[in-house]
Amino acid sequence: MKTPETGLQTVVTGPDSLLPADPAEDSWRGSVPEASATDLENLLGTGVGAAQEQLERNGGFLPFALVVENDGEVRLVAVTPADAAEGTDADFDADSMISDLTELLRQHRDEFRAAAVVCDITLLEEDSDAIHVATEHRDGSVFAAVLPYSADPATHEWAFGRLAADTNEPAVWVD
Repeated sequence: MKTPETGLQTVVTGPDSLLPADPAEDSWRGSVPEASATDLENLLGTGVGAAQEQLERNGGFLPFALVVENDGEVRLVAVTPADAAEGTDADFDADSMISDLTELLRQHRDEFRAAAVVCDITLLEEDSDAIHVATEHRDGSVFAAVLPYSADPATHEWAFGRLAADTNEPAVWVD
């Protein structure tokens, strides 16, 4: 887990800044049913916000999932981290956690209508860490986004880049 200098504060950009001013201008949003787009945007905003909060409090975060239950409630889903493989400098195996989360979501997919897996990634081309949120709806709609971030030791604040769309394939509602 990343552990930047302690005492950092977060410079937050709210979920509203993640969405276009006019949803009709967003080709992704216009290509899915309104209710599905709302669920996926809700998961995206909640996932980014929760990850930012964990960064602020702990200097990093473990992979986690969010679901929109059939009644519309959003629920957090987490798994216990497995120890990292010998010879690595990681404290836990994030890939294993993501696999476990995905399997857990598959097993219980009848209990919710949308899901998101949130994890910490490295953007190699930008040489930056990023929050990655991959959302999926039971109707087949998918959307993913990345939010680059860095810790600024001089100002003791977290700096977040611009949210960008990413590719995503269904992982929960597949057979």
